[in-house]
Amino acid sequence: MAAKPFLIRLYLALSALLPPVWALALRIRARRDKEDPARLSEKWGHAACPRPDGELVWLHGVSVGETTVLLTLLERLSAARPQTHFLLTSVTRASAEALANRRLPPRVIHHYAPIDCPGPVNRFLGHWRPDLFVLSEMDLWPRLMNETRRRGVPMLMLNTHVTARRHRRRSRVTRANGWLMGLFDEIHVQDDRSHALFLDLGAPADRMQVTGLLKAASTPPPDQTEARHALLGQIGNRPVWLAASTRQVEEALIMQAQAHAMRLCPEILLIIAPRQMREADRTEADACAVFARDQVARRSRNDPITKDTCIYIADSLGEMGAWYRIVPVAYPGQSLPLEGVVMAGKNPFEALALGVMVVHGPQTGNFRAAYDILRARGAALEVASAEALAEAVVKAQDAEFRAPFLAAAETVLARTMAPLEKAFESVTRRLDGRA
Repeated sequence: MAAKPFLIRLYLALSALLPPVWALALRIRARRDKEDPARLSEKWGHAACPRPDGELVWLHGVSVGETTVLLTLLERLSAARPQTHFLLTSVTRASAEALANRRLPPRVIHHYAPIDCPGPVNRFLGHWRPDLFVLSEMDLWPRLMNETRRRGVPMLMLNTHVTARRHRRRSRVTRANGWLMGLFDEIHVQDDRSHALFLDLGAPADRMQVTGLLKAASTPPPDQTEARHALLGQIGNRPVWLAASTRQVEEALIMQAQAHAMRLCPEILLIIAPRQMREADRTEADACAVFARDQVARRSRNDPITKDTCIYIADSLGEMGAWYRIVPVAYPGQSLPLEGVVMAGKNPFEALALGVMVVHGPQTGNFRAAYDILRARGAALEVASAEALAEAVVKAQDAEFRAPFLAAAETVLARTMAPLEKAFESVTRRLDGRA
């Protein structure tokens, strides 16, 4: 292992002094409903269950998107390796709640990742003793990464990429960034641009390979058949579209888009599924600023969809699969241009895998590579404003309008399995000692 840069040594020293700060931060977050008080002990490295006997693979993703990617890989691994157990860790409460509403593959345990201090990290690793570590994207906590490597655990990084913002931030600590990435045996990056930028940030060239976007091969969210049929009975033959995983900062703009869509198609219904369901009161306030209160309904209140409803706020967990299966067209969220706001984009492949046409804005951020491919193949429609979004979702109610986009999307999706195959091969090769 290369000598630690000064910033890494400084961080490791300071992390030993940070438990009181972490304790305060976690208490505050728990009071704000951003942490689960019943599971805070997991973040201190206390195991929620015994370690299973035999081989154990540890996979980690920060939140919902990263863990969803890993679930697809876990399905393959679980089926192929019946002797292996899997520990899936994440950081956010939203990820834990989303996973609780999904049927995990066999022998998969979800656990919160430990805070990055000596005691929690050592307790966590000492209990679970993983045979392999797989990181989705780039959640590089120095002490956790360093201690995992020190214990001789093989380490793989999958599906990682560099945004311009991340590159600017990490370029100030190139040596530390390069050292952290050098802990990994393999680094799978999404595209050539990320490969070049990682080299600029000090990543080891001999351990990187461009394998494509693993999220494109993600299994779509599961259906909620009973709930979906009940909602379809209320919607009837009305035209409908979905705004999924939206940020609160863009929701007023989406309400304007729906108002414009109704001028073109008065019966059209918007289902909006906010990214942070705890902010659904603000989503409703944005809706009521444009529409009458009796035109706005909420899932969490079990409000029915009536002929007067034009905004349905889908503030529930684990039902995204139902929303996508109800609509012909969706805006996956977080890509419309907003002055002074950097938007990150959201995963378009969940919608496309379910035969739903995708309309998006120009600020695709973290999903730039994915949207570049879709746009080049004519598999998604880019719009530049709320008005253009409205016009697109109205046109997309026509199956003939959607058809060329969906046909192109099928072609793209057929080519997206390669990153999953490469990830699966890398994991099994390491476990079988063929590296």
